[in-house]
Amino acid sequence: MTNANSNSGAESVQEDALQTSTERSREPSKDDAPPIVYSDPPKMSGGMVWRIAGGLKTMRPHQWVKNVFVLAPVVFAKDFFRLDLILPAFSAFGVFCLLASAVYTMNDLVDVEADRAHPVKRFRPIASGRVSIAAARMMAVGLVVVSLAGAVALSLPFAVVAASYFALNIAYSFRLKKVAYIDVGCIAAGFVLRVVAGGFATQIHVTWYLLVCTALLALFLGFGKRRHELAQSANPTKARAALEAYTPRALTLALALTGTATIATYVAYTLDPATRAFFKSDWLWATTPFTVVGVVRFLQLVAGRPKSESPTQEMLRDGLFVFNIIAWAVVVFAIVYRLRPAELP
Repeated sequence: MTNANSNSGAESVQEDALQTSTERSREPSKDDAPPIVYSDPPKMSGGMVWRIAGGLKTMRPHQWVKNVFVLAPVVFAKDFFRLDLILPAFSAFGVFCLLASAVYTMNDLVDVEADRAHPVKRFRPIASGRVSIAAARMMAVGLVVVSLAGAVALSLPFAVVAASYFALNIAYSFRLKKVAYIDVGCIAAGFVLRVVAGGFATQIHVTWYLLVCTALLALFLGFGKRRHELAQSANPTKARAALEAYTPRALTLALALTGTATIATYVAYTLDPATRAFFKSDWLWATTPFTVVGVVRFLQLVAGRPKSESPTQEMLRDGLFVFNIIAWAVVVFAIVYRLRPAELP
């Protein structure tokens, strides 16, 4: 009897060991959350040049490309070669670059704890300690003062729009970014304000087509970024509070709707009789394929590069996307200006 019990106990131990081994060796199912792989911790100390470079990185100069929307009114008004307009247009562009850098710095200050829990964002200068909290606050204040002073020097209406852009981003940083869909709406409003500001800086009338296209495109990019963040993070709400109310299905639908609406509005603009008469050309519709390629390529970046920090950053590093944008700009200039200015001052 003792030997039987002993053998039975041994068999039970062997079965438990076999079951544990089997559970360890089974392949993960599709429902399993992907493990978060952390790379080496960020460097925590360095010299003055290292810290200054961290401050410049916090300003996100690679994101200044978004402010080309400030130049949109002067480009589509056929006035890009007028020196009396291009100077205030590029001055407005510079103001928004500094103002955007102030906003990015403030966002990093607000999100510092969430960024430290993120596998990629923890390398940001403020989150990693490369730029101190005190230095970041001083930098943000300085950027705001310089940018708003420059805005007032350009014109009062432009300064009002620039201040509205800044106020919107303050509200976004402290509250609105935590509210699903409102957060993306704020991003879109920021792009629309850039276009309006460019119009005021150059005293050029902005068409509703340009405003609607800008808003739809910004919504499309914003929803793509949220879709990427939702898929990337194992604990989405810890990375961004608004992600709790988003679902993959809803964001995929939002991307489809805004992407399609962006293309449709652009096509309607190119075929509008007023547009064709203004540009004295029936060929602006020929730039539509570039718009389609841009929308499709962005969707591929959202789905195909889950380890990147942001699809909006990846598109600026993607050779195909950048080539498509440059080709679109060249063709638009060729059609709008017929390879030369429409009018000279």
